[in-house]
Amino acid sequence: MTGRTVRNRTRAARAGALAVCASLALAACGSTKDRVAGGSGGVEGSGKVGVILPLLTSPFWQSYNDYVPKMATSQEVDALKTVNSNSDPAQQITDINNQLNQGVKGLVVAPLDSAAISAGLDQAERKGVPVVAVDVAPEKGKAAMIVRANNIAYGEKACQFLGEAVKSGKVVQIMGDLVSVNGRERSEAFRTCVKKNHPKVRVLEIPAKWESDTAASKLDTLLNANPDIKGIYLQAGGVYLAPTLQTLKSKNLLKKAGQPGHIAIVSNDGIPQEFDAIRKGEIDATVSQSADTYAKYGMYYIKAAMEGKTFKPGPTDHDSVIVEHPNGMLEDQLPAPLVTKENVDDPELWGNTVK
Repeated sequence: MTGRTVRNRTRAARAGALAVCASLALAACGSTKDRVAGGSGGVEGSGKVGVILPLLTSPFWQSYNDYVPKMATSQEVDALKTVNSNSDPAQQITDINNQLNQGVKGLVVAPLDSAAISAGLDQAERKGVPVVAVDVAPEKGKAAMIVRANNIAYGEKACQFLGEAVKSGKVVQIMGDLVSVNGRERSEAFRTCVKKNHPKVRVLEIPAKWESDTAASKLDTLLNANPDIKGIYLQAGGVYLAPTLQTLKSKNLLKKAGQPGHIAIVSNDGIPQEFDAIRKGEIDATVSQSADTYAKYGMYYIKAAMEGKTFKPGPTDHDSVIVEHPNGMLEDQLPAPLVTKENVDDPELWGNTVK
C-alpha cells in the first residue's frame, strides 16, 4: 500500500475497529452465510456501489481516485462518490458501516490494515453486500475478489535490479507499514532474495509505515552512520520518493546515473514523478502497480459479484492470473512491470497517461 501515514498503532487500530464492529448490531462479529447481494427489493446485479479509499495524500491514490468514476462508467457501475478513510483503520470500518447504512449493494475497499478490515467485511457479509478488496489482501473475512499485483514479486524485482547494480556493499529498504500484507510481503521478499542471490550485499532496513517524514528522518540518521550506502529500495514512491531525493541532495549524495558515487534506487508505484526521476537519472527503476487497472477491475469484479458470478483460479483474459489464498479468498494478480530508462516512455504505462 502506498500512503502518508497510518497513525494508529496496530493494537489501537484493531481495537478501534473491533469496538466499532461491536456497536454496529446485535449480531456477533463472526461471518454468516452469504446471501444474494441484489436483495432488499433491488434488481440482482444493480444498485449503488460504495468506494472507500485508504488516503488521498499519495499521487498513486490520487490517480486511482481520478480513475474510479471513469472506470465505473465504462463498466456500467453506479458508484457513489469516493470516501477517504484518511489513513485511519478504525475510521475505515466506520466508513464501511456508513456506506452499508446508505443501502449500497456492493463495496470496493482498499484496506489499510489487513487484519482490522475483517470487522468491516463481516458486517458487509451479514447484510448480503459483496466486497472487492483493492491493493491489500485481507487476512480474514470474505471478499468476492482481491484486486492487486503480486507484492512478493515487487520485492524480488527490486532485489534483482539492485543486486546486479550494486554487486556488493550496503543497500537500504525503506519499508511500508507491517500491519499491511503489502509491507510485509515486499520486505520479506526483498531481504530473502538478497540473502539467497546476492550474498555480498548487506540489507539495512528503515521501518517507515508509509510515512514520508519518518522515512526522511531515519534515512538521514542511517546515512550519517553509513555514508557508503550503494542502493535504496523505496517500497512506496508516492510517499518516499520526494523525501529520499531531498535527503540525498542535502548530503550531496544525489548523483545522476552514470556519475561516480551514484546511489542506485528502485522505487515502487509507477507514478509520473518516478518516471521523471528515471529520465533525469535520479533513480534507476520503479515497479509500476497500475492505478487504472486497479480501478477498472475493482469495478469489473464488484459488478460480477452483484450479478452472482463467481471465478476460479487460473489465467484470465487480461494478462493476469487468479490465485487462491490459504483462507479461500481469490486474488486477481494484475501485471506490474519493472520500468527503467529503456521503457520509461512506453505510452501504455499508466504513469504516462496521467495529465
